[in-house]
Amino acid sequence: MTDADERDADDVPPVADRADDVAERAAVAERAARAGAAVANEGFRSDIDVETKGEDDVVTEADRAAQRTVIEKIRESYPDDAVVGEEEDERKTVPDDGAAWVIDPIDGTNNYVRDVRIWATAVAAVVDGEPVAAAIVAPALGDTYTADATGAYRNGDPIAVSDASEPRDAAVDPTIWWAYDARDEYARACEAIVARFGDMRRLGAAQVVLPTVAAGGLEGTITNLRANPWDTVAGVFVVRRAGGRVTDLEGNRWRHDSKGLVASNGALHDEVLAAANEIESD
Repeated sequence: MTDADERDADDVPPVADRADDVAERAAVAERAARAGAAVANEGFRSDIDVETKGEDDVVTEADRAAQRTVIEKIRESYPDDAVVGEEEDERKTVPDDGAAWVIDPIDGTNNYVRDVRIWATAVAAVVDGEPVAAAIVAPALGDTYTADATGAYRNGDPIAVSDASEPRDAAVDPTIWWAYDARDEYARACEAIVARFGDMRRLGAAQVVLPTVAAGGLEGTITNLRANPWDTVAGVFVVRRAGGRVTDLEGNRWRHDSKGLVASNGALHDEVLAAANEIESD
């Protein structure tokens, strides 16, 4: 294992001088994610209106109401922290200095509006650009994932990445949605996965895919796109705290502003990374 691998597998910034604060941020992240998920779940499988934003994206009033609830819960404890959020007028980039919260009220809205249970509310606490705690609540699945300085958990039980080391034993997910003018890249992502690994899944919600990698249900997930921080930061932290590895397309440690995202159980990272690098090949 390289030094980079070790940093990825135990990816918590030095917090010895603020351990109590990190523990409190973890608790607030979970409370906020649970509250937002409860609001979103009230509108699930209802006649809620669906709007479009951009070419391939949809939004509902549940997204906005859930985000407002998440922010309200955060503000009860941290009124002055920056908030990075998908909806409305919240900032869209993660600050490199100071404390911030990165939230997605409903990740997997396309599933949500189709009455598919695979969606989640995600909250990450960030300090100086690095996550220190995360909570991802998927109420329709009955799962809550959390991560903090002590590890990663599903419904309170510790989780760890898969120990699969043979590609034929692995399942990999092509995550983040490709626009219609980039469907050749989507096709190459799928082809690279099915040619290299035992199986492919597409769950359609990155903040469910990533904790599924963390819990061993998938061996990896790939995209060549520059993903939004609300789609990724919480889930990446859960993967790392569960012993996995997350890099960009060049194999460098992934950050919230990286191009591409390659997450794996670590043992198969080279193979998962190779698949990701086929997406943009001619």
